[in-house]
Amino acid sequence: MAKLENRQGKTLTCTVCKSQNYRTEKNVKNTTTRLELNKYCPKCQKHTLHKEEK
Repeated sequence: MAKLENRQGKTLTCTVCKSQNYRTEKNVKNTTTRLELNKYCPKCQKHTLHKEEK
């Protein structure tokens, strides 16, 4: 069974306008690299690349 300590909440930030739009969870043991997803930014009003914060 998976341990709950491995999952951490992460914030995704738009690379264009730098606004923090999305919150997600990720398993830090299995996924060591930072998340990079194309998501809709309501401030830019288009799909942009969102990266995980430090």
